[in-house]
Amino acid sequence: MDTATSQETGRISYREAVLEDVPVLVPLVESAYRGDASRGGWTTEADILQGQRTDPEGVAAVITDPGSRLLVVERDGETVACCQLEHRGGAAYFGMFAVRPELQGAGLGKRIIAEAERRVRELWDVSEMHMTVISVREELIAWYERRGYRRTGRTTPFPYGDERFGVPQRDDLEFELLVKPLV
Repeated sequence: MDTATSQETGRISYREAVLEDVPVLVPLVESAYRGDASRGGWTTEADILQGQRTDPEGVAAVITDPGSRLLVVERDGETVACCQLEHRGGAAYFGMFAVRPELQGAGLGKRIIAEAERRVRELWDVSEMHMTVISVREELIAWYERRGYRRTGRTTPFPYGDERFGVPQRDDLEFELLVKPLV
């Protein structure tokens, strides 16, 4: 467990989510990506997607899936971030990454992704971490590239018409696969 203390982040701890966390995790994810609250951070998708980012059923499904872990990040006992880790053969998938908007930009995200990478190597002995990012999110992709992730050029279509993923505000959205070797 990472228990380092700094002025920017406080005492950080990690644990696996349980179903009782769903009412806290759904608004956390929403606040990091959608609506006016998300504009307080730099990861907002508010200009390209409206509507929901996730829902209680989606978060509960990740928590109860035996091949997934939803990592809860707490600072001084308060939930401040989360991320999904999913075992996919020789790789792990990293998703549902959310940091409270007012805490973004202080180095917390770097610590979380490093801990996630450490955990998937330990849990599943995987050699790669995969993630998908909306391809028009250049600033976010650049942030992941600075963490060692590489664009693959492999894309999948955005699920237009399925409002569980949001209401697109443009017609050129797709997901791009980013990959990082975990050697």
